[in-house]
Amino acid sequence: MTEEKTNTANALPDIMSMTREELKEFVVSIGEKGFRAEQLFRWMHKGAPYEEMTNLSAAFIQKLKECAQYRLPIIEQKLVSREDGTIKYLMSLVDGECVESVFMRYEHGNTLCISSQAGCRMGCKFCASTLNGRVRNLTPSEILGQVSAATHDTGERVDGIVMMGIGEPLDNYDNVIRFLHLVSDEKGLGIGLRHISLSTCGVVPGIYALAKEGLPVTLSVSLHASRDDVRSELMPINRKYPIAELLAACRHYFNETGRRVSFEYTLIEGKNDGEADAVSLAKVMKNGMRCPCHVNLIMLNEVKETGLRSAGRRNAMRFAEVLKKNGVNATIRRKLGGDIEASCGQLRLRAKGGPQKGETEDC
Repeated sequence: MTEEKTNTANALPDIMSMTREELKEFVVSIGEKGFRAEQLFRWMHKGAPYEEMTNLSAAFIQKLKECAQYRLPIIEQKLVSREDGTIKYLMSLVDGECVESVFMRYEHGNTLCISSQAGCRMGCKFCASTLNGRVRNLTPSEILGQVSAATHDTGERVDGIVMMGIGEPLDNYDNVIRFLHLVSDEKGLGIGLRHISLSTCGVVPGIYALAKEGLPVTLSVSLHASRDDVRSELMPINRKYPIAELLAACRHYFNETGRRVSFEYTLIEGKNDGEADAVSLAKVMKNGMRCPCHVNLIMLNEVKETGLRSAGRRNAMRFAEVLKKNGVNATIRRKLGGDIEASCGQLRLRAKGGPQKGETEDC
């Protein structure tokens, strides 16, 4: 779907990116019994290092060390919120690149927000993740490894996943699709696809492709404006795929999957937070979607480098009320981890002085 730019630092087979069937073929190819593949698959998805794989022989482990690549992300920093127990991780990858993940506890279970790229090239003006562009895509194992590492570190099950961390998932399409198959495998972590949300800034061809996959994930679209001029200023992707095209793709996704689409709308002071903006958004949702949808209003996490300011909770409440009066289902997202900068991108930006300048999207 997209041009791959992933880590090639280790040319050995990446066993954590393999499906169970592929892993079995590999295990047999190095002279082991096929049933060992399922044991290995379970251990890797639990985030276990080789020394914890107690039912695998030392000889088999040695073969794997010599013939395969298996390296979970390493937790470099771990910030725990005193307010609500939210955990923010900075994890390093095999080539030294860093990504962020956030572990959040809710009454209905634990949710992990994960990254899909090292950096991002989409250029959204309010986001710290994109300030230095995209360095590379993550491999399926590097995406899955964030879930496994958090599971191993907390000792708690991850019940749901939101792909809303660093990177644009549909800009790393093939690796993300493979990750979705891996993380939902019942012999591994077994996280139901209906408990996974994939967030996109509006990569329209990716939405149409995702609708064909038969994967019942929730599509979450970062909208953030109801007019093309405002959205293009905030989100350069809109110059390539304006709002009307984006909503057409979202309607198609609903029609193909039956899954309600969720729209993210970050309230930014003086940009998109007025009553007229709320009325305009309601009109766009009702006329542009014509099918069930939901709007999540988000309080902007202020990033010094962007110069943008949050609209404030009182204004958010007024905005939500206008939407509801105009027939649009809307909620204000609960902000977790406010004392540890749980919104993605800031921790990575500071790590080692920030990454080298990466790619940006030509819109």
